Amino acid sequence: MEAPQFVGQDVEVLCADGQSRRYVHLDNTASTPALTEVVREVEEFLPWYSSVHRGTGVKSRRSTEVFESTRDTVAAFVGARPSDQVVLVRNTTEAINVLSGALPAGTRVLGTPVEHHANLLPWRRHDFEMLPFPASADELCASCDQALREAERPFDLVAVTAASNVTGEVWPLARLAQIAHRHGARLFVDAAQLAAHRAIHMAADGIDLLAFSGHKIYAPFGAGALVGDLGALSHSAPFMRGGGAVLMVTADEVIWEVGPERHEAGSPNVVGAVALAAACRALSAVGMDEVARHERVLAAQLRAGLEQTPGLELFGLWSGADIDRVGVATFQLPGYRHPLLAAILSAEHAIGVRNGCFCAHLLMARLLGLTTEELQALSAQFHAGQQPAIPGAVRASIGLGTTSADVDRLVQALGDLADHGPRATYHYEPDHDEYLCHQLSPV
Repeated sequence: MEAPQFVGQDVEVLCADGQSRRYVHLDNTASTPALTEVVREVEEFLPWYSSVHRGTGVKSRRSTEVFESTRDTVAAFVGARPSDQVVLVRNTTEAINVLSGALPAGTRVLGTPVEHHANLLPWRRHDFEMLPFPASADELCASCDQALREAERPFDLVAVTAASNVTGEVWPLARLAQIAHRHGARLFVDAAQLAAHRAIHMAADGIDLLAFSGHKIYAPFGAGALVGDLGALSHSAPFMRGGGAVLMVTADEVIWEVGPERHEAGSPNVVGAVALAAACRALSAVGMDEVARHERVLAAQLRAGLEQTPGLELFGLWSGADIDRVGVATFQLPGYRHPLLAAILSAEHAIGVRNGCFCAHLLMARLLGLTTEELQALSAQFHAGQQPAIPGAVRASIGLGTTSADVDRLVQALGDLADHGPRATYHYEPDHDEYLCHQLSPV
């Protein structure tokens, strides 16, 4: 595979010892760097940038054409059905809120406690229930089938992640779709953590609705997509309301648009759409099977290295050597709170990771073994206006631009820290629960 090129891949930063080092980006689960191909297409389009849908000038027509063509590119990228529609939004969070907000009152939604908050909180406006934490893919499918079969009132939607943003397990989407359909429900998939790592086959796997973000597939220009059969939403008022979503407005009546435009109120982000389509094409050109192969090799190297680090605890939801995971590893190192560990990796080794609870508080509480009493105590402190130090972990995540040398840098840095401690001193900022590098420790 010819290595794709990324903006900023050779950036060097000054470390605590006064030396410059190449920056290692291991926070791809949060946001990926921009592909140079994406930036090139954006730059080529910018001279033609104009209003979308309602302008009559040449630039406006060109912008509208480019914006609308993005729908076909996105649909092809996720293997959608010919009848599926594509709503262009800012990101996965907005996509899920748009979907949830347009569903009729009383909609029954079945989810899990493993989800990112984006696929958890929007459903709470409906009749929402959660499955228990699954110990395996088989247990997940069995509990989903049981919940749907024994429900007093049928569920309308099953909403699940495609891959955990904390532990990386890839979920059995085709099996879940079969189970949901058998009981008259539709399957919604939060594909934010899968789209950059694996090929998605909506039609083949039976996925009814799906959302993902451009900023997680190397197009950080503020666009994402909701894809699927939106027919059920064609008679409901949209969640986002305003210009562009209507056919006619009177003093006491609104006639809403039909199709995706119904859910795209406001001026569309045409530049983001250009970037999103460019990223989909670029990844397709590389080949998602090749992307998966590349990342599986590095993910195995990362996990093996972390498991050899003295004292390090590596978190997982499912156990077993044959578990398919995207390149995500979440861990703790005894003696170093998560914000301190992340600060040391940054200040002394130029390695960027993520720390905290990763917008997945229910899952992290489970993995960290927090008791109900501990959670209630934290809640009470927040209600009292305090800023408690939240338990958490550090997460390293691989992307298409990650190299074997990058993984080695992290493993070596953690090993050095475990053996020798930090080389610099750090000042704790309680208002932000973070550590700032103060000065080098004496040699």
